[in-house]
Amino acid sequence: MSETVQLSHLLNRVRDSSGLLQKRDIQLVQRNLTQASPATYPNGDDAAAIAHGDGFDLLAGEGFMDQFVAADPWFAGWCGVMVNVSDIAAMGGVPVAVVNALWGGADARTEQLLQGMSAASRAYGVPIVGGHTNLRCQDLRLSVSILGRAQRILSSFAAHPGQHLVMAVDLRGQYQAPFNNWNASTGAPPQRLREDLALLPQIAQLQLASAAKDISQAGVLGTTVMLLESSQVGAHIQLESIPKPAQVAWQQWLQTFPSFGFLLTCDEQQLAPLLTLFQQRHISAAAIGEINDSGLCTLSWDSQTDLFWDIHTTPLTAMGGH
Repeated sequence: MSETVQLSHLLNRVRDSSGLLQKRDIQLVQRNLTQASPATYPNGDDAAAIAHGDGFDLLAGEGFMDQFVAADPWFAGWCGVMVNVSDIAAMGGVPVAVVNALWGGADARTEQLLQGMSAASRAYGVPIVGGHTNLRCQDLRLSVSILGRAQRILSSFAAHPGQHLVMAVDLRGQYQAPFNNWNASTGAPPQRLREDLALLPQIAQLQLASAAKDISQAGVLGTTVMLLESSQVGAHIQLESIPKPAQVAWQQWLQTFPSFGFLLTCDEQQLAPLLTLFQQRHISAAAIGEINDSGLCTLSWDSQTDLFWDIHTTPLTAMGGH
């Protein structure tokens, strides 16, 4: 790479980013729901897993920032479906159906949002089967929930010391201004979108990975911290191993929310076949680091090494240790 990296400065800027720090809000939710009826599956994964028959029902939901919905209603509607199917895929599942909750006015912005949802529903082959609508509000707001199904689970609670940390991301896209959303989906053929997502349940069935997590608004490093927190492990990452578009600066890329981006952990014998599955579909994939038992997320670049996060002293979501 030609870009000069001052590692400590870079990590400080990424650590202070809003997309990562917003994940700390989950701690308030966690504290106040401790007395809720207990679940059989730990809270804090990309989707809840509910044992059903010979497999699992998967349940997840996403709410969207007001400024994001206001800036690009059509893309927000598209993302309502896209991010939910990614959460189901990260669990090793296939999507079944979505429902939405929509607040807004009976105007063009609301219609754009609904058209974006409809387009994504068609592209990903996931029906919209119901929801809640209030078109007597001034502000446009959106929340979407999804039902999925899995035979075998991938989970952020299943990473183990000694495993490889793998990143898989579709670099065939561009930023959807004005936010750090890497859009490799709206211009892609629908069949490709569906078949790419189908890799994750295939990986689960073939047992080529144990843990997985969808790369979220927290970026690849923030998502790594969430995975480490769930499994109560640490990781050391080689910055130069992270797949990245050549024209994008590291500071922006490490804060990016990709439309197709996943972290997975696997044992040594699983690494080559896991990477091959992604590479056969022209998805960039690489081992970017190693899982250890330190509770630290550290990075190296050239001769530099620095600490990004200590999950023991600085909780992010406080949803680990189950």
